[in-house]
Amino acid sequence: MTKPNQQLVNFIIEARKRGFSDAEIKKALIGNSWPLKLLEEAFDYLNPKFKIKNQICIWLSNELLKDLEKRANKNMLSLPEQIEDILRRSCVNTKNSVKEEKLDDLLVGMFSRKQ
Repeated sequence: MTKPNQQLVNFIIEARKRGFSDAEIKKALIGNSWPLKLLEEAFDYLNPKFKIKNQICIWLSNELLKDLEKRANKNMLSLPEQIEDILRRSCVNTKNSVKEEKLDDLLVGMFSRKQ
């Protein structure tokens, strides 16, 4: 994979953090004369292709999904990044703690191995 324009990558990351969709970002960049090839390289770089074994499908209630979206926006993350962060923290919490732990985060507790 070709290394994309770093300025363009940084711009896309910042725009995503501010809540813009990829389509909105592409439209703005094309409107400012960025070559489509450079845009595709940057988006491909930021959206790597994962193998099937790295993907998980979960079904969430509308209420939980809204809570996750609020938290993701607050943390300036995308929804998948927020869920990944919660799962990672849950694994770290259970791995590093032998004694009884108190989880103050309801969402981390949901994915924790402890009952």
